[in-house]
Order: sequence, then C-alpha cells, then structure tokens
Amino acid sequence: MRRLLAALAAAWLAVAATDAAAAPLLQATGELTPAQQEASAQLVAQALSRLPPAWSDALDRPVELRWRDDLPAGVHGRARGRAIGLDRRLLEDWMARAPDAGDGDPATRAALAALLHELAHLYDRTPSGRLSSDPRLLDLAGWQVAVPGPGRRARNDFRDRSPDAYELASPREYVAVNLEHYLLDPDYRCRRPALQAWFDARFGVAVDADAAAACAPGLQFVRDAVREFGEPATLDPERIFEIDYLLAEGNQQPMSRWGHSMLRIVVCAPGRPRGPDCRLDLQHHLVLSFRAFVGDVQISSWRGLTGSYPSRLFALPLGQVVDEYTKVELRGLRSVPLALERGEIEALATRAAQLHWSYDGRYLFISNNCAVETWKLLHDAVPRLAALPLASITPNGLLRRLRAAGATNESRIPGDVAAQARLGYYFEAADAHYDAMYAVARDEQGLEPADAAAWLALPPLSRQPALRASGLRGAAALLVLEAAALRQQEALARDELKRRWLGRGRGLAEAGPDIAGSLQEFLRLGGAFSRPASWLEDVEGYGLPQDAERAVLAGRVREDAARRDAQAANLEAGIRGLLSPARREALEGTEANLALVGVRLRELAAQPASSL
Repeated sequence: MRRLLAALAAAWLAVAATDAAAAPLLQATGELTPAQQEASAQLVAQALSRLPPAWSDALDRPVELRWRDDLPAGVHGRARGRAIGLDRRLLEDWMARAPDAGDGDPATRAALAALLHELAHLYDRTPSGRLSSDPRLLDLAGWQVAVPGPGRRARNDFRDRSPDAYELASPREYVAVNLEHYLLDPDYRCRRPALQAWFDARFGVAVDADAAAACAPGLQFVRDAVREFGEPATLDPERIFEIDYLLAEGNQQPMSRWGHSMLRIVVCAPGRPRGPDCRLDLQHHLVLSFRAFVGDVQISSWRGLTGSYPSRLFALPLGQVVDEYTKVELRGLRSVPLALERGEIEALATRAAQLHWSYDGRYLFISNNCAVETWKLLHDAVPRLAALPLASITPNGLLRRLRAAGATNESRIPGDVAAQARLGYYFEAADAHYDAMYAVARDEQGLEPADAAAWLALPPLSRQPALRASGLRGAAALLVLEAAALRQQEALARDELKRRWLGRGRGLAEAGPDIAGSLQEFLRLGGAFSRPASWLEDVEGYGLPQDAERAVLAGRVREDAARRDAQAANLEAGIRGLLSPARREALEGTEANLALVGVRLRELAAQPASSL
C-alpha cells in the first residue's frame, strides 16, 4: 500500500511539474476584450523579455495578472500571493500609444515600470531572492549600520537625487524601484554604478564595458573653496594614488578635544604616473569632510545632541583645510595612508561621490559625528573593511582601530616629524612657527611676554610701540604674528555674532532688514555648496550627474560663487555694527596694526643696507 501511494504521489508531482512548465509565467485573467487581451500579452512579453534568467527561473509558478479599477489613488500596482494587480488605466494608455512608441514613451514606460516593480516584489520573496534583506545591498542603498550598538538605522538619509522618493519607504520598495530602473534605464550604470555592479553580479549578468564607456567621465565634486573658486572638480579615479585617513588633532575646545576625522584623496597631477611623488601634488588633493552644516550660523550643544543639524559630505581643497586647522585653530594634521587595493580605492571614491550628491543626514555629537560618518563611508564602500572591528565614536579611536586591524599602510612614513612634514604626512600646527617668529622680535627689542600666545593676548594698542620700533627682521616676524592675530579676531567675531544675535531666541531681525536679508541670502548660498543636489532640483536626472546636468551645474555654481562673494562683501561692513564695542575695537585695532607693520617693513626694506 505504501509503495502504491508513493507511486501515485510521484506521478501527481510529475504531472503538476509538466503543467507548470507548460503554463505561461504571467497571464491576464478577468473580463478583457480580445484587443485588451492582445495588448496585455504584448506588455507581459516585453516585461518578461527583460528579466535576467536567474529572476525568471525563481518565479517557478504561474502568476495571475489582474487589471483593476479599485486601486487607491497614486497606486499603480500590488502583488499579493501569486497575483499581480495593475491599474487598468495603464493598459488603456498602453493601447493608446503610437505604434512605434519606444521605451521613452511615457505610456510605455509607466506600464512596463509598474509590471516590473510588482514582479520585483515577487522575486524578492523567493528563496533565491531576498534582496531587501541582503546586508551588502542595505549598505549600498543607505540603510546604514548604527553606531554604537548592533542593527541598522530605520531611516534612509540618501534623499537627494532619487529617481523616486518611494524607494525610501522601505528596503522592499527600494529593491522594486531600483530593479525597474536597472532594467529600463540605459544610464542606470552611470548614475548608480555600485548598484548596477551589485545587481549584475547577483543575476550573473556580464559587465557591458561599451555601455560603461558611454558614461560621463570621472566623478564630480563641488568644492566648497573659500578662495579661487572655479569649476566643479571632476575626479578621475585613475589619477588617485592613495586615500589617507586625515586626522585633525585635538585642542582644548570641548567639541574638538578628540580630533576631527576626514579622508584625503591623493590625486596625481595631470600626466604624472601614479606613485609616491603624487603626494607632493598638494594643489590637486581633495579632502572629504563630514561636517554639521549650520543653516542659522549657530552651534548649539543641545541641538547637536538631538540631531537638529544636517550632516553632509563637504569636498574641500587640501590647502584650505591645512590653513583652517594649522593657522586658525592651531591644530596639527596627521595624514595616514589606508591599505587599499586598486579596486577598493575606486569603490571608495565612487561611494564618496554618491554621498556628496545624495546624502543629507543628521549630525549627532555622539552617535553620528565625523568619526562615525567616516567609518560608515569606509564600511559601505569596501566590504573587506566592513568585516573589520573599526567602529568608533571618536576620531582618535577610529585611527587606533584602523591601525590595529592592519587597515593602514605606514611603511613609507619616516619616524622623524620634520621628515613627515616635508613629505606631506604631517602638517604642523602654526603655534611653534609663531613662537619662533616671536623669539626674533623678542630678542631684537627685549619684549616682556614669554611666548607668541601671550604676545597675541595683549590689546592691539599695547603691541603698537614694538611694531613702530622694529628692525627689518623683527618687522617681518611681527607681520606674521599680526596676520595670525587678525585670523584669531575674525574667528572670535564670528563666534560672538553666533552667540549674541542667533542664540537664546534672538533673531537678526533686530539688526535691521538689510543685514537680515543679506545674511539669509549668504546662508542660502552656503547651503547650496554643502548640498550640491540643490542646484539640480529642477533638472531631470538622478544619482551621479551626467553630461547634460554637468553643463547646467557648472553655470549655476559659477553664478552662485560670484553672488556669495558679493554678499560676503556687503555683509562685512554692516555686521561689524552688531559686534560689541570691545570686540569691534580689537578687530579694527588688529587691522590697523597689520597695516602699520606692513608700512614699517616696506620702509625698512627700501633703506640702504648700511643704514639698517
């Protein structure tokens, strides 16, 4: 009896398998006219012809297609069980399109996209699918790992330059939306190259080198350069020699004592072969820095703890970063090469470009600060690094973990600090240089303050007698110190403006409509440089900008850079009136000192050598 039952079961399974193989994978049901049946079959055939074999093979049972009139507004389709329901209007528009309509036709695209979207949901639910729960895809998609603690963030902050905001609703919808574009957009590989490569590998699709060659060359970054701003920078991954972990050392300020995490892209000068000499091409190097963009110019510890500040990836010239940290903040910069393979360097640069154009996160001093953001960039770009225990909430801690995991390559870094500085592995804080300059002036005139910091702490009027009495070497040294004093006073003035006029509920409206309007426009322009996608919000496209978008971008960036410079000049005079009398006196006194010592130096230089 058992043998008979087993034989009957085997026969039934064989018949069922034969019937399933013979049945169409996707067939419309319900009341349709012959013309509608034919149009529906055409749509189904076009959609199925685009599926990779691994996808269609996973859908091993027939799927019922129902054309519905009862879907909610704005919903084009739903997949339930082994059935797909599509809005009947999609079929009507499909039938009404021109006979020679291609994929670019709106009706053709809408119907195909809706059907492929629901087929993607069905595939995602199969044992060989499960794309929406794949850790690597979640990394690429933007559901990033959370620090501290296990798990992932519930929110996807890759909001800019999205092909469809619905992709951010959940990982399942992200998969469905992106598979639509993967199958229908010829330039998907250009706009989202990492996802294209991941889908190709998952489906066993060969890389199309000719299609990739049609993409706009390089990776585009908008540099937030204070001086000599030009065109957006197009970064050729082939010219990248190395990528360094760039650490700004800590100081005594509460928010700076643990340092600041950045990445330095070591770019070779045009025509130079990739090699160690590229480290000396400093003018071509790019720094990637996650910073809290403060739209209202005010830094608040409470808001930093609650995530009220946007966190964005800034692209900055190396020289500007060096000046900012070493001369203004008096902090050293340590540049440590990461141990990356060639493909990993290109993947990291590509991921950085994706963040630059798409990411608009939330800055949190503890759990989503510069160290965490930098670690997530490394984690998401390079799977090998994702497997290492690198997560840290402090910049110093991240460097220690990178070293402990063997993720740095310091074999070429000399032990001597002077040699490190000469080769570009270390940028010394300027305070030692200022002390050396002050020693020249002190020895020349017998000045009383012990060091440069004590000298610069004197009121500007107290420094004037020494400026007037200086010799040639002393005047040159004091010129350097007065320039440093001016940078300090400008930083203090900016800090006072933040606290006095934008803190504790006070607004700039009290300062007058002209200043308030100018500052708001200045901040708007600054926001554009921190969020470059804002320049292309009215231009069709998503992901990495391609040729047509780049042409629009270049013109708009030039215009806004010029406008920002003009606004800065307009604000300069008006904002000084908002400073406290003591701060304004210190700032103007330092400017007068700088002019005074400049005149003194020129006079001494013009005298015959014998009279000095």
